[in-house]
Amino acid sequence: MPTARLVWLAAAGAPIAAAASLLDASVGGYAFLIWNGLLLLFSAIDFLLLPGRSVFRAERATPDQADVNKPFDVAVTLHTNAPQRLHITFTDDLPVSFGQATVHAELDGSRLTLAYATFGKERGRYRLQHAYLLYSGGFGLIRKFARLDCPGEVDIQPDLSQVRGILQSTPSMLLLEGRKIFKKLGSGSDFDSIRDYVQGDDPRTVNWRATARTGKLMTSVLRPEKGKTVTLLIDCGRMMGIELDGQTKLDRTLEAALALAAVALKQGDQVALLAFAADLKVYVPPDKGIAHLNRLVEASFDLQSEFVESNYGMALSYLLRVQKKRSFVAVFSDMENYLYHQELAAYAHKLRRSHMLLLLSLQDPLLHKWAHAEAADARTAYAQSMAHKFGHDRSGYVQEMAFTGIHVLDVPADRFTLSAVNHYLDLKARDAW
Repeated sequence: MPTARLVWLAAAGAPIAAAASLLDASVGGYAFLIWNGLLLLFSAIDFLLLPGRSVFRAERATPDQADVNKPFDVAVTLHTNAPQRLHITFTDDLPVSFGQATVHAELDGSRLTLAYATFGKERGRYRLQHAYLLYSGGFGLIRKFARLDCPGEVDIQPDLSQVRGILQSTPSMLLLEGRKIFKKLGSGSDFDSIRDYVQGDDPRTVNWRATARTGKLMTSVLRPEKGKTVTLLIDCGRMMGIELDGQTKLDRTLEAALALAAVALKQGDQVALLAFAADLKVYVPPDKGIAHLNRLVEASFDLQSEFVESNYGMALSYLLRVQKKRSFVAVFSDMENYLYHQELAAYAHKLRRSHMLLLLSLQDPLLHKWAHAEAADARTAYAQSMAHKFGHDRSGYVQEMAFTGIHVLDVPADRFTLSAVNHYLDLKARDAW
């Protein structure tokens, strides 16, 4: 493959031959032939001196996991059995959803390490197979191409920054999205510790034995019961593939569900996860401990939405069969499904008899935009009226379900995780299930 240098030198031969032709036409022809003959000779020498592709070997080092849309470093070590000075252009064979990377470097020896940063735009498990090499040396007139086998694998997971913040929090204080979530003290039914009584404490928590022993008023600190079960139901149907601010609803839902799982596990509860679309996709039985969080992430990080209607009857009936113990069930789906799936309503009321049920949905920012748009013409006036109708339907459904004892949270994306976690902590503090 010719380099840019060879092309320019070949082009430079034309004015040289033209200048020689001004003196003598035959001299110009000879000059043209000599110039291009020399270029051909040196190009052949360059080609013969360049090593073949078989002398190269590449090893790629990537992290096992990386968060979606977060940069991570990749290092590729290039080995050669024929050391010489080469100009290298390295291009990694990355998936289309990755930020592409090309590195230019000089190889002077038998080993060269190339480093670059990339990121994955979509969750999933990606297998990396090849790397591509363009190299030239000597006169720099010819370069060769090599495709190198360079196997690797990286898992692009949901954004787990919220989960890491929760895991790094102290037991008495949780951090979520940079904000502190204070748990209620003196709530729950399990004994935790004894401390001095302060004004405002519930008189029913006064510990009279400790008071008699110390001679001052003491109170018992209670904490919510540990070892309860939290079940996360994640809808992967067609409505969850809709994008909100560059992320699908499923992406945001998965991040919120894993954050809720981290909080529940941090509180000593057990967490189960069930993902479904038309069929059951994933079920992780309840368990406790931070190690279980890794199992939840591993089972759910590559979930994708499917262009099918979600089968709530199948999912909820399966849950009723496998989850006999009373639990807090958080359903992550879309308000359109809650409103128009009659099957979901029937099973939700049946599930409510033996479990504490919470339905979660992301608000659609377009509805808010159209509802507050200025009605400048008939088209925008119609869109505004429809947006008001849909908004009224959504708020009406929330109130209707509240009368039956089923909680519904329909909140904006920026408050989705926080609302889910706060609702769980409030129910737990009240020993509501």
